[in-house]
Amino acid sequence: MSTGIVYDERFLLHRAPYEHPEHPGRLEAIHGHLVAQGLFARCELVPAREATDGELRAIHAQVLIDAVRETSKRDFSQLDPDTYACRDSAEAARLAAGGLADLATHVVHGDLENGFALLRPPGHHAERDLAMGFCLFNNVAIAARAARAGGASRVLIVDWDVHHGNGTQHSFWNDPSVLYFSTHQFPFYPGTGAADELGGPRARGRTVNIPWSRGMGDAEYLAAFDRVLLPVARDFRPEVVLVSAGFDAAEGDLLGEMRVTPEGFAAMTARLRTLSGGRMVLALEGGYNLKAISASAAACLRVLLGEEPRTARAGSEVSPTAEKALAEVLRAQSQYWPVLTAS
Repeated sequence: MSTGIVYDERFLLHRAPYEHPEHPGRLEAIHGHLVAQGLFARCELVPAREATDGELRAIHAQVLIDAVRETSKRDFSQLDPDTYACRDSAEAARLAAGGLADLATHVVHGDLENGFALLRPPGHHAERDLAMGFCLFNNVAIAARAARAGGASRVLIVDWDVHHGNGTQHSFWNDPSVLYFSTHQFPFYPGTGAADELGGPRARGRTVNIPWSRGMGDAEYLAAFDRVLLPVARDFRPEVVLVSAGFDAAEGDLLGEMRVTPEGFAAMTARLRTLSGGRMVLALEGGYNLKAISASAAACLRVLLGEEPRTARAGSEVSPTAEKALAEVLRAQSQYWPVLTAS
């Protein structure tokens, strides 16, 4: 089986008339690097197509769908202090959501082994009725609903973006069929994602947050995967894994303050491939250092294509600050996941 990839030049039409961190050059840099490395040609292109109103309504209120549609009538719209739209943004947002939904469905059905969606605009901050944090529609949340409709009874969403995916967490807050796991800098935008945010009454423990202080790298992220995510996920038994693959936790990012290397992202991808029979989809979220996001995306795609990841940064121990954060998470989650041991 093959690896699917979503990419469409219409994603590049989403742009602000002023300097903004989330700009078309991000996607151009990643795409160009994957082409130059010969990786893009090894994938099967999954065409982007516009998500339907019905697919969008599975996550979003009609008021947001209408508000995004209205932006196509104006040269520029400022939806909040961070989030913009131009005439082409509504189409790009629908294409991103629909393309990812199709890719996830193909993986669930077994048509593809796994996939990577190179999307703009990103999505994990978009709430039910609110565009925010550079995001118009919540691509991964919409894809999770599509995966469920396509036959997956349990979906794992892993969000390693440096910012907490508030929109995704809230979308599945009380849904026991979706396990949401997030590593993120905290406190940081958007202010959510504390360790004691555990899910609603029907889904306690289905939200797992790892709130990091600044400066965490490969050792800390892999410890969170090995000590928390993997034991919980194996107990949950997901049938597909969706990743909000933001690369703003990369070393040298313009907004984040983490130190994850391309090898670290690849190692996380390799660990996730051990779940759900390898059925997984990565979807681009943030990341603002062009060299770092290109190298990190390539490293992850190589793992999806079956290559062994290079060794993540060696010789580093988990920091005491991270140990304290992990202990807090284990205490909060162990009552819902007996496989975890509170410390």
